[in-house]
Amino acid sequence: MEGPAEFDRSAVRGAARAVLEAHWVPEGYAVPNPATYPWQWLWDSCFHAVCWAELGDDRGLIELQTALSVQCEDGFVPHMNYVRNPGVAADLWGRDGASSITQPPMYGHAVAELVRRGVDIDQETVAKAEDGLSFLLCSRHRLPGGLVALCHPWESGADDSPRWDDFCPGGFSLDLWRLIKNQLVTPIERSPAGSPVANPAFDSASAGFNALVVFNAWELATVTGRSDTTDRADELAGSLAAQWDESRRTWVDSGASESGSGRARTLDGLLPMLVAAEANRVDAVAADLLDPSAYGGWCGPAGVHRQEPGFERRSYWRGPAWPQLSYLVWVGLRRHGRVEAAEAVASTTVRGAMRSGFAEYWDPDDGAGGGAVPQSWTALAALMA
Repeated sequence: MEGPAEFDRSAVRGAARAVLEAHWVPEGYAVPNPATYPWQWLWDSCFHAVCWAELGDDRGLIELQTALSVQCEDGFVPHMNYVRNPGVAADLWGRDGASSITQPPMYGHAVAELVRRGVDIDQETVAKAEDGLSFLLCSRHRLPGGLVALCHPWESGADDSPRWDDFCPGGFSLDLWRLIKNQLVTPIERSPAGSPVANPAFDSASAGFNALVVFNAWELATVTGRSDTTDRADELAGSLAAQWDESRRTWVDSGASESGSGRARTLDGLLPMLVAAEANRVDAVAADLLDPSAYGGWCGPAGVHRQEPGFERRSYWRGPAWPQLSYLVWVGLRRHGRVEAAEAVASTTVRGAMRSGFAEYWDPDDGAGGGAVPQSWTALAALMA
């Protein structure tokens, strides 16, 4: 694929900095979008932290510390921090100040990336990251086969992925908060500290989420050294390897949807490539990421395989390019030495970011922006430029 020669590196980095600067709030983080997303989201802020560090700004550590400031005593890290208005969502989550579910634990990667860029991270922050991963690996319910269970589809980060269609045909909607609370939040089983450990109403273990648990544990170990957490992550990687479906060239979720929507070919379903040991699987993923009949797009990888029946290139989670997922597959390709594929994913994603105005997501074919515009996590383009 031809790279986006119309955008030079300095222009991309300048645009990324401008978005982050405009979205910074005194509470110590960059809001994803001031109008649509004024609160702090966990994996958004972990990505922001890496972007700040890449741009040489010490707010990366501040943002990471703010995200981890609502951590519970048993290690659980909520996916939302409502420090700007603590009671605003108490009816939904049953608590003030923060949500009662989590998101992919990108804080392990954030710590490692900040250290790689020379940031002096305090031991308390490192310990909080370790405790967060330990909670998921030791306290969270496991499904048969060994994968870490989700307690809510939003914990995957892929809020309306086709992989959840067996649980909610037609997709989840923010307009259905009562349904979401009564059917998916209220049944969650919690630890004595109030942290989510299991949900009998949502029998699913996301392949993508599990891959990010392993990846972040391994990333954190580059800073802390090996630990019990790393050993458990190694075991989880072995369980995840068994979820590969050769015929569909993807990893599948385990649980109630394993023979149904959990097999949908989505970009988040390729994230186990980050921690895969099998070269042939990495090669299959790399090929599909560049194939215009699979995930390949002029403005970044499509979020859903183009041959899936429900593929819609401009519909929320049904086909658009998502910068955080493009970033993660780019990291995975680089880790496995697939340089040509990594460069293609990077160049097309940067093109999409710039053409969309740093949108939340965009059409993978022409870069038309969707969702909130601009969105702070699209500053990841600065790392990929």
